[in-house]
Amino acid sequence: MRNAILRMPDQRTANEHRQVLRAALRQLARAEVYIAAVAYMDIGDASAESAVTKLRSDLNAVYRHLAEKRSEIRP
Repeated sequence: MRNAILRMPDQRTANEHRQVLRAALRQLARAEVYIAAVAYMDIGDASAESAVTKLRSDLNAVYRHLAEKRSEIRP
């Protein structure tokens, strides 16, 4: 896996590109858990809660986009 991540994007095989996207999706899933935890803390600041909600939305959009790109790549 390290080789695929460290390799320049234009030098990756299709399989390596899928591996990199899979690793990115795992990292985004982990980030969503942390952001969800903050969202449920009820920190009492409306602007901060709004920002957290936007972060969750943006994170989900990036996750969906990368998942779609990964499914388009033929192994």
